[in-house]
This record gives sequence, C-alpha cells and structure tokens, in this order.
Amino acid sequence: MMNVLDIAGDEQPVRKSAQRLRWFFQSFEEQVARSSAATNVVYAVDQSLLAEAFADWLKAFNAQKPKAAGDKLAFVGFAAGLMLRTLVIKKPASVTSMPENADLSDPAYFWPEGHLYVAYCLHVRSLVVEKDFHGEQRATDLLGDLRTWWSFKENVEEDPARAIAFLDLFAGEEPDWTVPGLFRTDNARDLLERPAPGELTRPAS
Repeated sequence: MMNVLDIAGDEQPVRKSAQRLRWFFQSFEEQVARSSAATNVVYAVDQSLLAEAFADWLKAFNAQKPKAAGDKLAFVGFAAGLMLRTLVIKKPASVTSMPENADLSDPAYFWPEGHLYVAYCLHVRSLVVEKDFHGEQRATDLLGDLRTWWSFKENVEEDPARAIAFLDLFAGEEPDWTVPGLFRTDNARDLLERPAPGELTRPAS
C-alpha cells in the first residue's frame, strides 16, 4: 500500500487528492498506525463516523474555498483546522488500550484521541504546504506543552470552532481567536482586534 501521507499517489496536487474519500480513509488509517507505533496506544476507528466527518468537512471546505489564487496557501491551514474541528465533533477514533503507567503529563496520553487528530491534521497540512506550495510548516514546542493541551481540550468542548485557531497555534502560526470558523485573509484580519491566547479558558495553576 502506498503511503499517502508521504506521497500524493498521483499526478494531481495533494490538496486535490485530500478531497477524495478514499484518500482520506487511507491517510487517516496510516496516521492511526503511526500514532499507535509511537505511543503504544491502540485505537478503534468507526468508519461510519469517519465518513460523516469527511462529508461535513468537504461541505464546510467548499462553502469557504477562496477564489483568489493568492488566498490558496492561507486556506490550507484553515482547511486543516476545519478538519480538526470536524474530527473533534464526530469523534471517529476511540482508545481501546493504553500502556501501563502511561505518563498522563504527555499530551499523547493526556488526550490520545485529540493528539491523534492534531497529528493527522498537521501532517496533511505540512504535506500540502510542502508538495503543492514548496513551503515548510513551522515547528513549535507547544505540541508538548500540557497546559496548552488542557486549554485546547476545554475550549473545543465549549466551542469546536476553536480547534481551527489551536491548529494554527500548534503549527506556529498566529491564530484568529475572534471568529476562528470564518476564513479571512491577513488584510481582513488586520481590520479586527484579536484577543491574546491567554484570554481563552486556561486550566488552573
């Protein structure tokens, strides 16, 4: 089986491949395998919920897809955030077993399903940026920061759209905390004031 998380598998751009259900299923399956190998967490995936997640994501994707060529790269991160939001809502993955004495201060064990979803969305986002736009996704230490994950989990439970902003944060980008579910170009964002991330709900010290 070709590893679609490394290679698109055909001649069209990765972002086009990612809009196909078969590619989505295969790439998500590969991410589950990668995450399980790295953490020894075993997941079960509900294929019906995964299909629903894809359908909902594609509908949201098409509703906000920009027409201007100059907005396409910026939309990559937003589209990945839309996928994270949908996965958080649909919850297609569940943990069936965890390693004994797993370190719950590690985000991979603190919230294994959320960690899986973030890893998948960041991987696809990075793949599209690299293969289609010859760019590079930024690295951030926040992926290993438990306080950020506490905040992430609490906030998306209140408002799943905040997953879009948090994915930007995990990708080393400047999040839009005001209306994260609405795609706006940088020029449009500059017209609005954005509260600092610290104004979001944070776990008590």
